[in-house]
Amino acid sequence: MKHVYTSIDLGTDSIKVVVCELFNNKLNLLAASSAQSKGIKKGLITDVYEASASLEKAVNEVEQMLGIKIQKVLATIPSCFAEFSMSSGAIQIDVEEAITGKEISDLLKLIVEEKQSDTHEIVSILPIDFTVDEQVGIKDPKGLFGNVLGIRAITVTTPKKNIYSVVSLLENAGLEVVDITIGSIADISALKEKEMESQVGALINIGYDTTTVSLYNKGIMVKNSVLGKGSRYVDHDIMYRYKVDEKDAIRLKEHFALAHKNYASVNDVCEIEDKLGMPVKVNQFELSETVMSRIEEILLSAKKEINSLTKRTVDYILVTGGISTMDNFSMVAEEILEKKAKVGYVRLVGIRNNKYSTALGNIIYFIQKTKLKGQDYTMIRKTDMEQLSSPGKGAINVSSDSMLGRVFGYFFND
Repeated sequence: MKHVYTSIDLGTDSIKVVVCELFNNKLNLLAASSAQSKGIKKGLITDVYEASASLEKAVNEVEQMLGIKIQKVLATIPSCFAEFSMSSGAIQIDVEEAITGKEISDLLKLIVEEKQSDTHEIVSILPIDFTVDEQVGIKDPKGLFGNVLGIRAITVTTPKKNIYSVVSLLENAGLEVVDITIGSIADISALKEKEMESQVGALINIGYDTTTVSLYNKGIMVKNSVLGKGSRYVDHDIMYRYKVDEKDAIRLKEHFALAHKNYASVNDVCEIEDKLGMPVKVNQFELSETVMSRIEEILLSAKKEINSLTKRTVDYILVTGGISTMDNFSMVAEEILEKKAKVGYVRLVGIRNNKYSTALGNIIYFIQKTKLKGQDYTMIRKTDMEQLSSPGKGAINVSSDSMLGRVFGYFFND
């Protein structure tokens, strides 16, 4: 069976849709789209009709690329008010039979039952390790024999309203939500490196309206916080300084400004019209100075939040979010957050843009969960698979190496 997954990230600035295929342990991009979002603020649905129209546009773009109807999706929900708690449990198992994904699923269900609440819903259970009788520190117990299977895990819960607003929006659009998680879990799944599995670190995701600061221990999320500052503040600074509208401010930020003023030219100038139609000359150094000042403020706030989340020394700080792809952004990050900081880049060919980190990471996280449970799952029907595999269909040419010819991609090491 071919394995295809669709993930949707509902952001304040844009809605991202990513469709990937897992083939020979490689994750390959099939299609991705990003549409300007309306009716969404700080990850919460504020206007159902506007949000639905934005969602429809983003999904339609992907469907046109692939030539099939998207029916099942993974979704991320807001990190605000998420709670993290240590959980543990154990179940009796058949000593005559090797442990399978069924026993692991039964153990996870036990934790879900113990953590039920009237106001909060479990969105993720992050296993730290398993035990089988006297054996401890096991990452994947499948194939082992014993009498008792135990687990230590971090349980993540959020207010039910955070979940229901997102799920209702997607279901009203005719999309079945297969799984949900919070964005910070998805981000680390997309960006972490092997050595981080033994380290304490933090991840800063600079969104449009907010910045999420998350803390990880051995690759497992343990805390997070949401700051009320994002890249929108950069846009508004440019709008205020040059008296231009938001669209032109974003264009200046993305195509002319640099994140660090020291790399900008005092001689480079572009001309643009202000809101009154009057010509305005924009100096690259002065523009970059404006941008850098706000980026520094956001990163300083994030640094302060990391220090409030933990007293331990962090080994790494990853920074992501659409603005982190600006030229020389890493220079600013290193100055504010020291040498342990770096920009975490999406490594999947075809979407090398950090605004897709959450949507892509959600797919990676889902695959890891199904692998642990020994499940075999795909989000499209057999007839759609045939449609994708037929010549001339989909966004990518066909070859014998993969369903859609992607011999490159993100490799999942066992």
